[in-house]
Formats: sequence, structure tokens, C-alpha cells
Amino acid sequence: MTDHAISGLSRSDPLAAVSPLDGRYASRTAPLSPYASEAALMRARTRVEVEYLIELAALDATPIALDDDAEAGLRDVVEEFSAEDARLIKALEVEGAEGYAATNHDVKAVEYFLRVRLDGLDESGAIADAEALYPWIHFGLTSEDVNNLAHRLLLKPAVSEVLVPAVREVRDALVDLAQEHRETPMLARTHGQPATPTTFGKEMAVYASRLGRALGRVVVANGDLSGKLAGASGAYAAHDAAYPDVDWRAFSRSFVHGLDLEHTPLATQVNPCDDLAALFDALRGVNNVLLDLDLDAWLYVSDRYLGQRAVEGETGSSTMPHKVNPIDFENSEGNLSKANSDLTFLGDYVTSSRLQRDLSDSTVKRNVGAALAHCLIGYGKAESGLAKVVPNEAVMREELAATPEVIGEAVQTILRREGDTDAYERVKELTRGRSVTLEDFRELFADLDVDEDVREELRELTPAGYVGVADDLVDEIDE
Repeated sequence: MTDHAISGLSRSDPLAAVSPLDGRYASRTAPLSPYASEAALMRARTRVEVEYLIELAALDATPIALDDDAEAGLRDVVEEFSAEDARLIKALEVEGAEGYAATNHDVKAVEYFLRVRLDGLDESGAIADAEALYPWIHFGLTSEDVNNLAHRLLLKPAVSEVLVPAVREVRDALVDLAQEHRETPMLARTHGQPATPTTFGKEMAVYASRLGRALGRVVVANGDLSGKLAGASGAYAAHDAAYPDVDWRAFSRSFVHGLDLEHTPLATQVNPCDDLAALFDALRGVNNVLLDLDLDAWLYVSDRYLGQRAVEGETGSSTMPHKVNPIDFENSEGNLSKANSDLTFLGDYVTSSRLQRDLSDSTVKRNVGAALAHCLIGYGKAESGLAKVVPNEAVMREELAATPEVIGEAVQTILRREGDTDAYERVKELTRGRSVTLEDFRELFADLDVDEDVREELRELTPAGYVGVADDLVDEIDE
């Protein structure tokens, strides 16, 4: 077999990554690493186990208690979680460490990791008897109790701290373009054909407003993320068997709320994940708005309505030196399309489970970060594209002047106002399928049986001036 390995290239080098997310785009996806990496999941699981142990110790029914120093020491395990800790957990899982055999189970490895750290707290004097706490780590839990909470503890800030600000930057750029070019007249196209003029600013305002509303749905869905803690089949069976007098439903609700998540009271072993599906769908809504923008921006560049600032030293085409290609919008389009494909798959997949549990969703959920990463790249590229474009008002006005037939709508509407029952047909006969000029319209106006002030009103119509209240509509952008 031929060895295709590249000499001197470490597997940890981004150039050796099997995915562009951690290779070519590593710098762009880096902000998601604290939320989407395996080490981040280990830390989140550790947080759930630590907080659960503290809450168990606070129950009157359990024979354990933790003073302030012990609680602080346990929480420090989470706060000070390091690469060394992550490597230890991985070693406990795959090869064994610290006297423990390999678990071949990632959540069990976290349990043993906490035993090791409890021993350290015992040695430091933060707790009195580490071994006495061993049985209470992961007490009555199934792995999914830990995992469903840990995933949401990562997903929620990934969306609020990384994705939402990135989308807001795109929206802000659109608002700036809308305000700056609110009065810049532009030929519209419906069905790809010349249509009633608009302004470039108003068109950007449409996207800004749509994006704001879509982002609002993401914020709501993210705030609705909901966790469960109810045992192997969702019935608190082990908890109830051990301590039937404890109100475990109230305990679970309080515990999950304490993690800043909504509570799912009814579940199998698996959190139903309808909350995740809603969030993924909301993100798709944002992406769909931006995909529409990417396509329109590409067309505006093609029509020369938008120029692009050249970047010093940047190559547009490898063979055509003159080109400045709309690569940011194209890159955004590709990444958002991939993101939507992944989000659709994830939303469909995680909401189903065979009977009370199957494990197929476990590996699928590990790919949520990849979907978010494609979103993030897409948002950044869209913002970069908007930062480079320069609306070409001269080209827009030139094309408007060359398309005088678009005032036909205004002409026939004014004539209808004056009671002309053949107004539409009159303008249709003049303009449809023909190349016309403003002079052709003026000849029509001269033959009309209308008051002179109406005739003058018609003569004053121009394509560039026929934009309605487009400039005022920019102020309708949703906050």
C-alpha cells in the first residue's frame, strides 16, 4: 500500500485537518471551540456532575454534607478545568489511568475523574472524606441525564455569545447601507424583468428587517432550551427506590432551572429534543434570509449595480487579472447551504428515538458544532462581502434612464384616477413588447383628454423619480 502521509506534517497541524472547519477556516471557527470541542463537552459534563453532587448533599435525606469550602473546591474543578484534565478524562476512557481500568464510556470517565479530583481536595483539606462521596457522584443518573444538560449548557452560549453577535454585525452593515443609500434610485426586477423602480437603501432595509425578525426567533428558541433529569426511563425510578419521600420532580425542576435551562418534566431516557429542533429551524430562518441576500448581492455585482473594493495584493482570477470576484457572497452561500443541510438533518434526527433509548443520536449530536461553524463562516463572509461593496449610483441611474417604460404603471394609475376606463390598455398598446422613450410618452400625453395640470403631472414623471416613499420606508426597519 502506498504511504500518502506528508512528511513532517503533524496531525495537529490545521493543514492536516480532515475538515475545513478546523483546517482552512480554523481561525474563523475558533470562537466556537470553547463550546463545540470534545474538551468543552467534558468540562460541561463535569459541571453537571459537580452541581448535582452539591444539590444531593443539600438534601436532608442524604447522609452527606458539603460545607462552603467543599462546595468552592468542587466548583473550582470546573472553573479551573484544563487541558490536563481533559487528557486525564480521555485516558480514563480509552486506556485507563490513576488505578482505573479503561471505561470505554465517556460519561463514566468523568465520574472517575471526579473521584481523582476529590482525592486531591481531600489531601488539601477542602473536604474531609473523599471516598465517602464516591457513591454520590452520578447517583441515580443515566448518562443521558448528564449529556442532555451538558450539550445545552454549551449550545446556549455558543448561540448567544458567538452566532447572535455575528448575525447582528451583518444586520448592522445592512442598516448602514440602507440609511446611506435610502434615496439612491434603482431599477427593480420582478420575474427578472424591469419593474417599478425602488431605492437601493430600501432593498437593503428589507433584508435588515427580515434578518432582525429571524434573529429574534433564534433568541427566543435559544432561551427555551430545556433539560431533563429523570433517570433511565424518565420515571425517577432509581431515585424513588432509594428515597421515596423526596420530591424528585421538584428536585429535578429546581436543579435544571439552576443551570439556566427550562425543565422537561416528561421524557423517556432521552430528552425529546424538540427544543433543539426549534432552535435549528430558527437558525435556518436566519440562514435563508442571508442566502437570499447572497444571491441578490451576486446579481447586483453582475449587473454592475455594486462595485467591489479591491484588496491590495489579492488575486481575483488566476488567469484574468482584471477580475474582482464576489467570492465572499459565494463563500457565504456555500457555507450557509451546508449549514442548512446539517441543521435540517439534526432537527429531524434528534427528535426521534427507538422506544425509550437508542444510541444513534449520541454521535449525531457531536456534529452540532460543525453546523454552527458553517453558520459562523457564512455570517462572517456575508459581512465581509457587504463591507467591500460600493453601490454604483451612476450605473443605476443610467439603466433607469434607458428603461422609461417603467413609468407606465404610474401613467395608467393617474389616468384611472381621472376616470379613464381604457387607461391600462392605452399604456399597454404603447409599451408592451416595444422600445419606447419618454418622448413617446409625451406624445401620448399630448393626445389625452385631460386637464392641463394632469398633463403636466404626467410630463414630470421620470423613472428615477418614480420610487414612491421608498426612502421613508427605510425608517421601518425593526429594532
